[in-house]
Amino acid sequence: MPVIRALPPELINQIAAGEVIERPSSVVKELVENSLDAGATRIEVDIEQGGARLIRVRDDGCGIAPDELQLAVASHATSKIGSFDDLEHVASMGFRGEALASVSSVARFALTSRAQGQDAAFRIEVDGGRVQAARPAQHPQGSSVEVRDLFYNVPARRKFLRAERTEFAHIDDLLKSLALARTSVEFRLSHNGKPVRILKAARDESAALQRVAEVLGEDFPTQSLRIDHAAAGLHLSGWVGLPTASRSQADSQYFYVNGRLVRDRVVAHAVRQAYADVLFHGRHPAFVLYLELDPAGVDVNVHPAKHEVRFREQRLVHDFLFRTLHEALAQTRAGQVGLPAQEPVPTAASAYRMAPSAPAMPAWPNALSQSRLSLGVREEPLADYAALLGEPAVVPQAPLAFAANTPMPETTDDEAPPLGFAIAQLKSIYILAENAHGLVLVDMHAAHERITYEKLKAGRACSNLRSQLLLVPMNVPVSAREAAAAEEHADALAEWGLELSRSGPSGVVVRRIPALLEGADVAQLCRDVLAELAQHGSSRRLQELENELLSTMACHGSVRAGRRLTVPEMNALLREMEATERSGQCNHGRPTWTQLSLAELDRLFLRGR
Repeated sequence: MPVIRALPPELINQIAAGEVIERPSSVVKELVENSLDAGATRIEVDIEQGGARLIRVRDDGCGIAPDELQLAVASHATSKIGSFDDLEHVASMGFRGEALASVSSVARFALTSRAQGQDAAFRIEVDGGRVQAARPAQHPQGSSVEVRDLFYNVPARRKFLRAERTEFAHIDDLLKSLALARTSVEFRLSHNGKPVRILKAARDESAALQRVAEVLGEDFPTQSLRIDHAAAGLHLSGWVGLPTASRSQADSQYFYVNGRLVRDRVVAHAVRQAYADVLFHGRHPAFVLYLELDPAGVDVNVHPAKHEVRFREQRLVHDFLFRTLHEALAQTRAGQVGLPAQEPVPTAASAYRMAPSAPAMPAWPNALSQSRLSLGVREEPLADYAALLGEPAVVPQAPLAFAANTPMPETTDDEAPPLGFAIAQLKSIYILAENAHGLVLVDMHAAHERITYEKLKAGRACSNLRSQLLLVPMNVPVSAREAAAAEEHADALAEWGLELSRSGPSGVVVRRIPALLEGADVAQLCRDVLAELAQHGSSRRLQELENELLSTMACHGSVRAGRRLTVPEMNALLREMEATERSGQCNHGRPTWTQLSLAELDRLFLRGR
């Protein structure tokens, strides 16, 4: 065995750099976060050769006093915490006190700063960990940090750098995420002497939304919902994208905890569950969300690069996020979004403020709005479901007997409902309607499927679900942690009709299951439920499986393509869509309707040219 010896400071800093400094974007992150902590209102980032040759970050913050410059590049020296109590209430972006020391150990480093109230600036240089004496320099109030020849003294690390374009793309993405965290700060980014991105400081919510549009795309404001909700000491604000504006990758998801961008499994799970009922398979929502809570309720000291956090009350945070987003998405109804921006109609992105319930639909002055939707669909799935609830089945009424050529009511644009009035049916699949903005196209099967599905869920919520007693209790082997979760949450599981009891250190016995899930793989069902309970403190697996069954029932119990509808029946369907939660998408996440504005129709036919 080699003898035990203390490591030299230079090697200590290079080891720390291996944890914190992965690539040029990691350097930019540490330096920009320092600028934000210094109270900067303007931050300029200059990059050369993707950051391998030069990274310069300049700010107008409070600056550093001359006698503190050498300490600023020392290991574990910081002004942001001074005691363990400070560590439990971290409010700054950085707090470890090792970023500058780590960066300066693997690059040619220079720091120029002029503190507030000082007559002159001072500059200090570090070359491979060797610190030089500070000397006077010219600089306005604030600081400038120059990092040249990154990894010049660690060739093995330098070989792992990617192409210049790739490394700069990482820097650009990072700066956009930081710009979303602090919309009141101006950011400027240049590459090889050319300006690439200028993000002006936002002074109000409208300007903040404009910055979000610059990062996530110009269409995001009109395809998103505004969130602003507080409860139980938590405050969630920001914007969530509509299900119809989903993406193939999770590359437009920004979640901030007390201003810090994080990737957290609890958050990801809550968001995924909130969108489960409206998102098409394999698609990902876009969102920019800000969660604020007491700093004592979150531990930010769990990752060297501060990418992850740990919530002290994980279940509370998970349930709060899920319920807030779930209720927000539930308030969306067909006809509320997708309208032209120039029209004086409040859109969801500008008017939504977490109302406790959706506004009541106005009573349209026409007889068609009073018609009930009775399309004569199959009754067996509804009867099966009613039997499971122990209630008599409700048989749909016969189709409405109105003439197919019933004229459209004479109303003004101000009086027309959001989805307008039906004018025709195309190929017995689509409903064509006219509203104040132009033409509305509705997939009648998808729309009626969502309506039926929401009614089935409402019926389940208002009734006591029957449970099915197993003829022979089933022993299911699980982990010790999952067995403990079964014991802890036995009462909650019983409310859903799943009766479990712990049979040993790593086993449970299943005696009852929900009647709706008869024929399901009981062992796998229990493992899935207990795994979620053990990890997140809550589980919606039972409800999701029952929703899948209700979705199948709704699909079979809805009007099918090829069915000819009368005009009153089509209008009744439109009115039901306007009053049904999540009616913009079917049970599988497909859109149920789309709007073609008059301007879009004019462009199709070159009118006005």
